[in-house]
Amino acid sequence: MRDAWVALGEALRFDILGGLLLAVALGGAIGLERELQGKAAGLRTNILICIGAALFTQLSIAVAGTDGDPGRIAAQIVTGVGFIGAGTILHDRGLVTGLTSAATIWLVAAIGVAIGAGAALEAVGVTLLVVLVLAALRWVESAVQRRSIVQRVTIETPVAGGRAAQVAEIASDVGLRVIEVHAVEKSGRQIVTITAEGPLVKQNAAQREYLALASDVAVRVEE
Repeated sequence: MRDAWVALGEALRFDILGGLLLAVALGGAIGLERELQGKAAGLRTNILICIGAALFTQLSIAVAGTDGDPGRIAAQIVTGVGFIGAGTILHDRGLVTGLTSAATIWLVAAIGVAIGAGAALEAVGVTLLVVLVLAALRWVESAVQRRSIVQRVTIETPVAGGRAAQVAEIASDVGLRVIEVHAVEKSGRQIVTITAEGPLVKQNAAQREYLALASDVAVRVEE
């Protein structure tokens, strides 16, 4: 009976199956945190990336055998995941979002490679560390964003009356304390400089509103 189970295990490759199940668990742990935060690259995405990286690494080692290079297929995972990560990064009106999701995808792929290469303990350790960074340290980021800072923002727009008043109104509406507003016209454009005090999250919200003032707006920030 024991020989039959051994033969069945060799036929079904339980070692590979076990690695893939571990990839589901570890990719799912990170993906769940992303899903709870409402990120596009959530539970399913991170699980699939981790499984794919683990499987490609295992196949790379198997195909190489004893004479080939076991890293030839696995090395392409870095390139492939780079394209996926780039797809999560968005650039709109001077604001960049999705960098954390892209970095998370890159790390999940690295965890999958570690599983495929047989470094299961290291993969589990890195997963715990990533979840700690993403979840437990979020309060640090929140505390930093709540800290009141003073920023001077310069907004360049096509010449139009009332821009200074609009800018000041936007800052006040998002909860900033307006310290000073100054407007001049130069080279066919109106330049409004506003100095305001408030938390970083509100400063960022105001900057998004400044960018929506017109189709051709430039915003520069000086703390």
